[in-house]
Amino acid sequence: MYRRVVKRLLDIVLGIVALPLVALIVLIVAPFVYREDHGPVFYNALRVGRGGRPFRMLKLRTMRMGAPDLKWEDGSTYNAPDDPRQTKVGTFLRRTSLDELPQVLNVLKGDMSLIGPRPDLAEEVALYRSGEERKLDVRPGISGYAQVYGRNALPWHDRLALDGYYVDHLGFALDARIFLKTFAVVFSQQGVYGEDRGGVEEGGAVGNARPPAASPPPAPRPASPSAPSATSNTTRTRGDTKGDGTILSTSGAPSAPSTTSNTTRKE
Repeated sequence: MYRRVVKRLLDIVLGIVALPLVALIVLIVAPFVYREDHGPVFYNALRVGRGGRPFRMLKLRTMRMGAPDLKWEDGSTYNAPDDPRQTKVGTFLRRTSLDELPQVLNVLKGDMSLIGPRPDLAEEVALYRSGEERKLDVRPGISGYAQVYGRNALPWHDRLALDGYYVDHLGFALDARIFLKTFAVVFSQQGVYGEDRGGVEEGGAVGNARPPAASPPPAPRPASPSAPSATSNTTRTRGDTKGDGTILSTSGAPSAPSTTSNTTRKE
């Protein structure tokens, strides 16, 4: 009952209540977004919604026009506080999460819910592991379980695991807890950027974008004179390729990156 009817009714009622405030904030912020590089105010992001159906998700634009797409090794989108792809006002919008407010229109349209898993790109969906596609059983949300319990500070597949937990335990009590906790997370600006997570592997970069520096490898231990051990000089590498995004390597050095069109990047 809640999943099929009550949740949608709450989305409509709360979306209508929030719409005037959202419109006011957008009207105030829009001139600053436009003035910085005279680009469009909104970014229409193609995402995968419930049942695998694509839809256009609205955001206030935070990146410069023509900015390339960068990926972490796990296939998720690269982001960092000093990312030169971001505009000055875009950095502020991301830290405060104000760039997500136009998605209230997506909620009223029925493409999204106030609470639910964050939507992914089609090329990200193609990288789902077994069971992770469960998040497509519900409408994606403006905020979600993974956003209030780790956000971008967690590796991508850990966030997908939390999305699966949400789908399995979806109910009014859980949605209410996420809704209330969202305000605390937004005001504290927790987990906004991926470099906040521990054990981030070195990533490739395009242009002047700088990924977090990789930790230096441990010093090799000398072989014992009495029992020397032969080692191979072959270095094994592993990298994830995602769409036209950057190919990242775990061997200590980033692979050659590639740029993607502005229409496929993920803000």
